[in-house]
Amino acid sequence: MMPPDWSDLNVVLSREFIIPTNKDIGAKIQQENAHQRCTYLCGNSLGPLTKRSKALLQEELDVWGTRAVQGHFAHPYDREWMNIADTVTPLLAELVGASEKEVACMGTLTANLHLMMAAFYKPTPQRFKILCEGSAFPSDQYAFASQARLHGYDPNEAIIEMCPREGEFTLRESDIVDLIAKEGPSISMVIFSGVQYYTGQLFPMKAITTAAKAQGCVCGWDLAHAIGNVPMALHDWDVDFAVWCSYKYLNSGPGGIGGLFVHNKWENSLLPQYAGWWGHDPATRFAMPPRFSAIPGAQGYQQSNPSVLATASLLGSLQIFKEVGMMGPLRNRSLRLTSELEMRLIKSRFYVPINEASAQCLLRGVVDSKEHTAQQGQPGFTIITPRDPESRGSQLSLLLLPPNSDVMDRVFNALTAMGVVGDERRPDVIRLTPAALYNTLGDCERAASCLEKAFEGLTKVRL
Repeated sequence: MMPPDWSDLNVVLSREFIIPTNKDIGAKIQQENAHQRCTYLCGNSLGPLTKRSKALLQEELDVWGTRAVQGHFAHPYDREWMNIADTVTPLLAELVGASEKEVACMGTLTANLHLMMAAFYKPTPQRFKILCEGSAFPSDQYAFASQARLHGYDPNEAIIEMCPREGEFTLRESDIVDLIAKEGPSISMVIFSGVQYYTGQLFPMKAITTAAKAQGCVCGWDLAHAIGNVPMALHDWDVDFAVWCSYKYLNSGPGGIGGLFVHNKWENSLLPQYAGWWGHDPATRFAMPPRFSAIPGAQGYQQSNPSVLATASLLGSLQIFKEVGMMGPLRNRSLRLTSELEMRLIKSRFYVPINEASAQCLLRGVVDSKEHTAQQGQPGFTIITPRDPESRGSQLSLLLLPPNSDVMDRVFNALTAMGVVGDERRPDVIRLTPAALYNTLGDCERAASCLEKAFEGLTKVRL
């Protein structure tokens, strides 16, 4: 089946996704526009509901009501609950570039991260450090620190956090690779985010993995903002492990089920350290044997049976991914959408080029009062996500200026009032994400136009 073209994907948007209306989100706009869909640019935080997911969930509720426990083995839609994960595993494997045996649909992001670190983080007095990006998502930071402490190490000594150069917002590939080469003999694990949640930077996953493996380090990835957003080839890149959630670009719903990847080279040499019955050989699982016999590969790390409702919801979205051709055509569409949004934003008279914004941000220590803020000039914004399309996914992160002021809150509230849904990350960032699966060029145009109006209202200027 040929993947759909651009116009066909616009049809998918109207046919498959339930986007909140302006009225639903409380936008303060003209009555005739109240029932139009809002401009939803927040799929990097929570993807919208698909009609397919809603239908599948209703089917499972009906099966629960009419079959009860029998649904595990006798299912009217051929989705026996005991094998429910098998419906999504092949699709997840295709998204991350892996074999089915290397992927498990299970748990939640941080729980899976702990399971993987328990299996792969084997520090020694000579090699005990964990290399990660500075300001990683807090849950990751907590996990890294707690794992270091569990092994008897001070996180301040065990964790190396890489930060951008002074006056810059994102990490340079050369700096990451050079640090791995320099500190490699002391590093046990290299673990970065595929896409950095705050800046939207897409890390060079293949290059970092290659550099880590050359130094004998284990290399893992948090793919929360990467899966369903950018193409990946985890097996071919020789990644050791990866973890992800599914409620962002995969649209599985709030708190949706997570997943993990374990390279098949570890299949016979690394056994799960925290075994559970769902990781046991399914041929004898329900015989309840006293001794654990792990499923070969990633699925041996399963502990409990997966949530049927969460998995069915994920399946509805993944079916759409498959229908439109997976990440090849979606990445092409993403590049066009994000470039369109960026082009319109940088034409704004409130846009500040990144070099000037860097200088302003160095003033953070002194720009603490409204008096100082006013002296720094009119409100504006810059884009801290890399300009190179190959170094970002769908997200653009807008840094609101002056820093440490109320500009971000006021602009964000104004956008919401006009029907544009992004998300805020304190102290000064608004993230706007045109997701390839359901957003349109019209969404990009409207978001940029509303941002301009928000700043005009802020500065009391009317064109």
